[in-house]
Amino acid sequence: MRNHHGSMGQEDEGEEINLTPMLDVVFIMLIFFIVTATFIKEAGIQVDRPDTVTAEFQEDASILIAISSTDEIWIDRKEREPRAVRGVIERLHSENPKGSIVIQADEDSTNEMLVIVLEAAKAAGVKNVAIAADND
Repeated sequence: MRNHHGSMGQEDEGEEINLTPMLDVVFIMLIFFIVTATFIKEAGIQVDRPDTVTAEFQEDASILIAISSTDEIWIDRKEREPRAVRGVIERLHSENPKGSIVIQADEDSTNEMLVIVLEAAKAAGVKNVAIAADND
């Protein structure tokens, strides 16, 4: 009987779920979100009102690109055609080579527009690209 119970005990131990990998993933995600939130806060991005960003901020840090809920692309306070995005990014990037790009995408916008903007940024040779999602 002891052997029988002994083997049952071992099976129970074997069935316990090891939570360590899940906790590792949770902590990594937590750190990622904290770092991202801190970066966005320091960059001074107005997520829901991209038109209120000051010219000083744009010269100082970043090129702000907004994608509206109707898939309109706004750069430098003007609406742009998707095919013109790369040229605009190249011009703004040449004025401020150290600046990064911040894409503020509305939650109702399509991923297709986001990909178009990301590809344009890559083609323009900009390495620092951040995406600020609008959660409202």
